Amino acid sequence: MGWYAGVHRGTGYKSLLSTQVYDDCHQIIGRYVKADLDKNAVILLKNTTEAINKLAYRLSLSAKDIVISTVMEHHSNDLPWRKQAVVKYAEVDEKGQLDIADIEKKLKQNYPRVKLLTVTGASNVTGHINDIHYLAELAHAFKARIMVDAAQLIPHQQIEIKENHDPAHIDYIAFSGHKIYAPFGVGVLIGPRDTFLAGEPEYVGGGTVNMVTRENVFWSDLPDREEAGSPNLMGAFALAKTLQYIDEIGMEHLSSYEGELVTYALQELKKVPGISIYGSKPRVGVISFNIKGINHALLGAILCYEAGMGVRNGCFCAQGYVRKLLGEKEDIKYLSAYKKKEIHRLPGMVRISLAPYNTHAEIDILVKYLKKIAQNIKHYQKSYAYSPQQCSYLPLNMESGFVKRYPI
Repeated sequence: MGWYAGVHRGTGYKSLLSTQVYDDCHQIIGRYVKADLDKNAVILLKNTTEAINKLAYRLSLSAKDIVISTVMEHHSNDLPWRKQAVVKYAEVDEKGQLDIADIEKKLKQNYPRVKLLTVTGASNVTGHINDIHYLAELAHAFKARIMVDAAQLIPHQQIEIKENHDPAHIDYIAFSGHKIYAPFGVGVLIGPRDTFLAGEPEYVGGGTVNMVTRENVFWSDLPDREEAGSPNLMGAFALAKTLQYIDEIGMEHLSSYEGELVTYALQELKKVPGISIYGSKPRVGVISFNIKGINHALLGAILCYEAGMGVRNGCFCAQGYVRKLLGEKEDIKYLSAYKKKEIHRLPGMVRISLAPYNTHAEIDILVKYLKKIAQNIKHYQKSYAYSPQQCSYLPLNMESGFVKRYPI
């Protein structure tokens, strides 16, 4: 867009154009996941976290209703449900794969109180891919709906939510634009219109109403009633254009190349002394690991400062799942470390994320540095110190912080 203005708020040409573009973005995003736009609403928000929180509120669950979640969930697909209903957690096996039999068992045991099965499409820790359509069939067999947190799945595989009458239909789906190469600040929630037409939105104000009197409020139609305030037009536009571009390339081509990278990375990482790799196939381009004898936070810092690599360490907002994979229990010693701001003492891993813009050569560089680190652990332990202020390890010879180097 060469220029833009306020959406739904003006009669000038720029405003009219912006409104049309913003409305069209909903259609483009919905069509990308093959949503029936006559029966489903596409709601644009800030991110997946806000989308799931909105859904948790808008389902109008009671204190006796049950939501089945899983041990492998991101906190954003766990905590919102705790505030609204009784949450039962399906287990995972020793490799971190979802225990489908346990989900079916919990659906049977808690029928008809189970209103929702909520599950990640792909783990942000192990990259493990869940069979969301089979899970949808299970949920529907017990008169429950299914919600898929697709934040980690959306950039790696084509998603089709299927027709609403299909037993394998995904009732609700949430994802973030920044996970699929659009800018930060735009998220998506898609679900049946009847969910959002019932009751009142939890976040109200400008844009959500058609008419207001002192006694009455007449809500706007969907999706406006669920998108309070001035919308993120440019975020929506960028996401829509990104999805169109991916459609032009073909997600199957991107997924195929990424699969090659994952296979190669796993093959080469296994050559690193003392490495433990978590999870198993099928998986998207997410690989988490540890190296024996070195703290995960220190390992992540070394890769940053000496290899110029952007990895993440810790529990990746999935503390329960990471502890399960590590065989760790909720120990009082970790609570003590947290209170002392000794975050590096908490259990965790190092995670790499692979995408179509990565190369085999970059994997080679990563493995080269990991081998070097594994063979010189004591040297690196003496060369770095933990900074409580930054909650991370820093090189002892580092002259100044990031803000001094790159002032705002």
